[in-house]
Parts: sequence; structure tokens; C-alpha cells
Amino acid sequence: MTTMPQAFAQAARRHGVPESILLAVSYLESRWDCNGGRPSTGAGFGPMHLTDGPAMSMSRRHHLDGEEDLRGDDSRPPPHPTVPAHNGFSASLHTLERAAELTGESLERLREDPAANIDGGAALLADYQQALGAPPSADPADWYGAVARYSGASAEEVAAGFADEVYEVIHEGAARMTDTGARVTLPPAPEVHPSRSWLAGLDLPHLARADAVEAPAEICCEWVPAPYKRVPDGKYGNHDIADRPGGPAIRYIVIHDTEESFDTTLSLVQDPARFSWHYSLRSSDGHLAQHLLTKDVAWHAGNSYFNSTSIGLEHEGFLAAGGLWYTEAMYRTSAKLVRHLAGKFGIPLDRAHIVGHDNVPGLTPERVPKMHEDPGPYWDWAHFFDLMGAPLCPDGDAGTATVMILPDYDRNRPHYIGCDDEHPEATCPPHGSASVWLHTAPRGESPLVKDIGKHATGESSYSVYDHSARASTGQRYVVAERRGDWTAIWYLGQKAWFHNPESDPVAVPSRTRIATPRPGLKKIPVYGRPQPEAAAYPPDVEVQPLVPLQYELPAGQSYTVGLTTTGEFFKATTFDPTLHRVVRGTQEYHQIQFGHRLMFVRSEDVVVTET
Repeated sequence: MTTMPQAFAQAARRHGVPESILLAVSYLESRWDCNGGRPSTGAGFGPMHLTDGPAMSMSRRHHLDGEEDLRGDDSRPPPHPTVPAHNGFSASLHTLERAAELTGESLERLREDPAANIDGGAALLADYQQALGAPPSADPADWYGAVARYSGASAEEVAAGFADEVYEVIHEGAARMTDTGARVTLPPAPEVHPSRSWLAGLDLPHLARADAVEAPAEICCEWVPAPYKRVPDGKYGNHDIADRPGGPAIRYIVIHDTEESFDTTLSLVQDPARFSWHYSLRSSDGHLAQHLLTKDVAWHAGNSYFNSTSIGLEHEGFLAAGGLWYTEAMYRTSAKLVRHLAGKFGIPLDRAHIVGHDNVPGLTPERVPKMHEDPGPYWDWAHFFDLMGAPLCPDGDAGTATVMILPDYDRNRPHYIGCDDEHPEATCPPHGSASVWLHTAPRGESPLVKDIGKHATGESSYSVYDHSARASTGQRYVVAERRGDWTAIWYLGQKAWFHNPESDPVAVPSRTRIATPRPGLKKIPVYGRPQPEAAAYPPDVEVQPLVPLQYELPAGQSYTVGLTTTGEFFKATTFDPTLHRVVRGTQEYHQIQFGHRLMFVRSEDVVVTET
């Protein structure tokens, strides 16, 4: 059987591609993982991320399902957008077919056989080199143009950005154990200086950097503006003009995945009758597009408070069609952007502030069941924080009362169902995951804990879309009990057990603040937003009721505190931004990690201590 290092060496020789080029391109796409022949969330297969967009076209399309109003604001009438027609896939989502033409391999084998996939990627690079009229050189410096084309980018600056990342990998080198247990190494080669002149041969249009763009200088960022227009029935879209952080504060960055191709995502965000987000990222090359100024409020999180205090990033992805992994190129661009934005707005790099859409709470009890599940359990939070230069690390000893969920992503392979729409009860292919399952007792066969908001009358499920009984990497919880290889945490008002053996832990000690109901209170309410007190509202702003969610925090339980804030409400229900108002109160709240999602408690209801 051919090993991974042998497959790279053989493919490089067969097609006349420098082995370092082949290894570096593959690393930037997949970090050399095979992923069991399953697609990435960007419709790419195998170590070389050969793309097959049509195979991913039957996703749930979460921006089109009509089940959730992403404005998350009960003071507005519900929108009724139409579903746009699907306009096909770009050439960058058809590289699997071209690799089959070049190698004579079947599509199935190119998807599932790592050696065939690597050979297909090498054939594509050689084909791109020949099309440029460039020599079949043994010098990796001569392959800049072919590498740039491999990105599938439609603009010269975007293609160059991908190629620059590939050559950065060559300069720095890389080594890791892949998901098949193979050890792959790319020795550093800082002496390689790419011949960028070959880029012009791609004849790609230039992408001018708009003055409005807010991104690090090293990232090529396209300006694709979201419209601010009136629409029928007296409504407007698709965002709110604001003056952040001078208006509402910016406290969060929310990570989403699109469930759409990148091109469709751009079409959606340009529709004034739909919703919006600040940035979109493409899977194949990590290309970035900005749609709103960060000062403005996008409609993306399904909770008006989180919308008004966050920046939303949509990552091209097809989790709902079985996509299990994200490309390294997209992770790297996203990490650079988030680190930049966090520094600009003073946002801490932790999981209380850098959150998934699946961590945002429902605004009211009725909204809880409809909240979204992206980016899901296959987003590698630990790797993401590593790339941001803020690694998730233990902080404490074995007796620390709080833990951070931190499984080894590659080795942590929980049981999931729901990856195949035609067979929803079928087990998903084994794959690394950032989540752990939570049980009612310290036994693997015991039921999963319940989430009365998500499943008012039913049990939690093992669906990849059901986070009711899951804890995710970087989240902090208070330890309720330890018994053998099992640890219990307080979670949604109950004791939740997960397997946490000392020999292979999935959680580590982590000191932080904790909130406990004040003595004498049998239980306290939890909320989906920190609302100002009634006295804080001016006469021209209707008082928003403080509605508790369906959960309760019982006496004797404790939950970690991520931040402390006062009530704030951004009123924006009219097209004229001069009529928008920011209401700030003095009522203090603590944000707690109550379940998989964040929630809030009033400061007078709890005692906060340091662990």
C-alpha cells in the first residue's frame, strides 16, 4: 500500500511538479488530511481538495429556509423574501472532473483514494503550468502562476494571495500526523523566492482595494456592498445604519457557515429583501469579501442584541450536505481577520466573545427552537485559536472547580447521525470534532441530557445539527462531580456527564469567574439578552419587556461568567437612521455559559466568585 509521503513523491515525479509545491498546496487546502473521502464544507475532496460543486448542491440552504428571522427583533414585522434561482457553479467547483480527464481515473476513485487524489492534484498543477507556457521546471520558484491558478480565483490579487500563502508554507515548512496516521513533512526552504511574473499569464482582472475595506493589509479583500434600500410594504433592508462602537458597543465576532456556494452567498447579501453579514470567506482560496462597514449593524445572528453588538463572518460551507471539514486557506484568512478586528475593537480572544452562530441564544422562548446550528461540530476551534496566536491552554490544576472543553480534534470522533439526508439515521463517517456528548449518568449508554428549549417534548438526538447535549472546544463549565473516568458539569440546569479519562482528557482545568444564585433564592431566571430597565427608555422609545427564557438556574448550581455588562437596546425600525436610538441602562448582567449557548443573568440574582 502506498504511504502518503510516497504518494506525494510519486505524483510529483510522474507529472514533473516540484514535490515541495505539491505538498504546500495540499497543506493549504487540507493540512494533508484525507477525511475519509468525504467532502469539505467547500465541496472539495481529498488532500488536494478536488472540487465537485454539483455533488453538494442539495444542502439545507440555511439562508433560504425561511425558518428564522435573522434580525431577531420582535418589534418588526416578519420578512417574506423569495428564494432566488440557483445559477450553477463556477469552474473552481469542477476541478475533480478536470483531474479525471487528465489522469483517466474515475470520479469515485479521485474522491476516495488519497494516492489518486494527490495524483489528480499534481496533474492539474502540471496542466496549469503548461497552459501558461511556463517550463516544467524542478525549481519551485517557477510555479507561482500555476499555484495561483490552482486557487480557482477570478481576480489577480486573490490568486496571488493564495500563492503567497503556499510559498509561506514552503518557507516555514510543516510537519504533522495526518488523519490516517501518516507522518508527512515539508522541510523549510526560506531560500525559495517565487517568480511572480508568471501571474500575468493568467490574464485575470484586477481587483482594486476599495477605501471602505476594513481588513489587514496582507489580505486581499473585495468590497461587495450590501444594499440599504426601501422595499415593498414600508420595509427596508438589509441592515441598519449605525455608529458603532460609539453607538452600540462591539463585543462579539460571530462565526457562521453559509450552506451556499460563495457566488450564491454574494447574491444573497446584495438582496435588500434578505439578510446581511459583514464578511464572506471563500473555501477554495480563503478569499475575503466585505459587505458592510463594521460601524453598521448586520442582520445575521437571529438575536437583535447580538446583531447590534457583533460582527458576522460567513464561511463558505455545506455542512448540511455532508461537508465535514474546512480548508486551511479559509481558516488562515479568517484567523487573520478576526485577530485584526478583535485588536481594533478590544474584543478578547476567547470563546465568550468569539462565538459560533450555534452559541447565540434565542431572544425569547418562542425563538429558541429555531436558532441555527452553524458552524457545527466540525469547525476546529482549537486550530482556529492557534492561528490567531491565542491558543486554548489549561489554567489551573486537577482540583480547579472549572474546566475548558479541549479534546484533541483529530482523535475526538464522536458518533453523529444526519449527514445523509436520504438516510437521516445513518451514522456519519468518522471524523475529528470539536464537541463532546453530554449524558444524564456516567455511562456511555445513558441518555443524552435534555434541552427543554430545543426539544420541549422530546429527547436530544445524536444529529450533527442538534447541539442540545453537546459542549464545544473552548467553552468553560463548572464541575459538578467527578466519578472515575467521567466528569459532570452544570448544564441547562442539570448535571451533564462526559467521558474524560485522565489518560486522554477532553477537558482541562481553566480558572475563571463563576455565578451562583444568591442565598435564599431557590431558582433564578435566565435571559437571551441584557435588557435596560424600564426607567432607562426615553419617551420616544417603546419599553422592551425583559422576557425570561424557558430555562431556570436552580440553587446550588454554578456557571462560568464570560463578561459583565449593563442593559443596552438598539432601536432601529425605520429607514431613516436619524431616528435610530441606543438605550443604555444601569441594570447589570453577567453572561454565562448556561448550555451550548450563552445566556444572561441579572447581577442581583447571583453571587460571582473567582475559581
